[in-house]
Amino acid sequence: MTAAPAPAVAAAPPTTTRRASTAHRPSTLRLGASRTALELREFFRERDAVVFVFAYPIIMMAIFATVFSGDIDLGPGGTVAFAQYFLPGMVATGVLLSSFQNVATGIAVERDEGRLKRLRGTPMPPSAYFLGKVGSVLVTSLVQVALLLAVATLAFGVELPSTTDRWLTFAWVFALGTASGTVCGVAFSSVPRSGRSASAVVTPVVLVLQFVSGVFFQYDQLPSWMQDLAALFPLKWMAQGMRSVFLPDEALVMEPAGDWQHAATAGVLVAYLVVGLVVGARTFRWRRRDDG
Repeated sequence: MTAAPAPAVAAAPPTTTRRASTAHRPSTLRLGASRTALELREFFRERDAVVFVFAYPIIMMAIFATVFSGDIDLGPGGTVAFAQYFLPGMVATGVLLSSFQNVATGIAVERDEGRLKRLRGTPMPPSAYFLGKVGSVLVTSLVQVALLLAVATLAFGVELPSTTDRWLTFAWVFALGTASGTVCGVAFSSVPRSGRSASAVVTPVVLVLQFVSGVFFQYDQLPSWMQDLAALFPLKWMAQGMRSVFLPDEALVMEPAGDWQHAATAGVLVAYLVVGLVVGARTFRWRRRDDG
């Protein structure tokens, strides 16, 4: 007598397995937070980068505030100390260093070393990688600005804003400047042909923008053609937005437009944020040029 065959056990539907694996996968935000922590650890291990990003604005502040130790005449509005006038430009250029320069150089090096190629082969979504870049830039920029403000206040007697509206202006200029600088850094990271040439390509761009944007000099004393050129780039608008935070309203006599132009500042920074996202999405490369 032949035994009856055992009933077949139904296999689990593929969708059930897929749902189970998805349920245990960390969210993109959690992965981005983990990536931020990793980016910060790697950043603070690079001592030369840490010293440059944190110390450069402070050193330039100390040099210029010491050499030009007098006051700037505001006409009937009185005077403003040169250190007070110089601080907003240093805050703006510090944000540019932490975001645009650091991101563009760092990504170019990671691509050249093959780290981006290996990351692309992992299950980590690309958005988590970019969230890690944004998060690390926000943290380093906040630390950098805090150190700069502390030195400016304690060593050079710079007065910080005392009203809520000025600090709110600082918050949105800082946030938009950091975000636009970061995405533009991601987009510009595809320009250097190798990690070795990244600094040679990125650093001159940052230096030129500092000189034409009135970071080291009074903006109204720059040639008109230079002011028109600076108005095409975000550093000029970040510096102007920061001047509206740290300078008295009497300093408006030194602004060519006679106004802080907050709407124009926000518009330019948002435009660079959008353009940076579009260009970065189209041009970003995970591999070296010679790697296909």
